[in-house]
Amino acid sequence: MTTEQELQSLFNTLDTDQDGKISINDLFLSPGLSAIISSETNSTSPQELLVNYDSDKDGSITFEELMLQLRKQII
Repeated sequence: MTTEQELQSLFNTLDTDQDGKISINDLFLSPGLSAIISSETNSTSPQELLVNYDSDKDGSITFEELMLQLRKQII
């Protein structure tokens, strides 16, 4: 399992416009990094990642949304 600090670093790298959110465009622009996030979250595609982790349904994922869902998987 990747540490929270490592996930934050990956998240920041994917967040190309540095707005604190990962959009579907961010995921498609960095396929290697999104593959790492997908493997950590057991998602098979960027679209599935958004559907499962975008809790407020705004079309993007914040780091907090990502961590909330990952914690739910562990419990």
